[in-house]
Amino acid sequence: MKKEKNITIVLFIVYLIVLTWIILFKMQFSFSDLSRIRHINLIPFGESVIVNGKIDLDEIINNCIVFIPVGAYISLLMPGGPFLGKLCPAFGISLGYEALQFAFAIGASDITDLITNTAGGIVGIVLVSLLSKAFKDKTHKILNRAAIVCTVLVTVFFGSLVAFNM
Repeated sequence: MKKEKNITIVLFIVYLIVLTWIILFKMQFSFSDLSRIRHINLIPFGESVIVNGKIDLDEIINNCIVFIPVGAYISLLMPGGPFLGKLCPAFGISLGYEALQFAFAIGASDITDLITNTAGGIVGIVLVSLLSKAFKDKTHKILNRAAIVCTVLVTVFFGSLVAFNM
């Protein structure tokens, strides 16, 4: 079990690096390409997600999806812990990204992002809980193997992006 936990830690670190590139660096290859804005939106589902007079569901859904692994990794690293004990780190990671965006003026800090990211964390926590009921002691190993495959695919994808943008 210690081996699986170590694998999970490494995969989680790799995921956080990729997540940082997505959230903070907006998948840019140059710091000069980043927009320099410092804005805080404290109105949930307000102007920040309104495009052409309609709510941009894509951004909401994508924010939720990108944080599902955060909840899953936390659940794998804290098996048997209370739900709130798993939710708080997911919320904290999201809050940290929003604070960093503001501090470095590299994006708008948005309460909607905090809500949808945390919702994604909740989905990840619930998914691991459900899978644990189905697969029992094999859950950790199964999810680690799936995460390894996804990590390799994402690494190849991002590697090709870097290669084509040089």
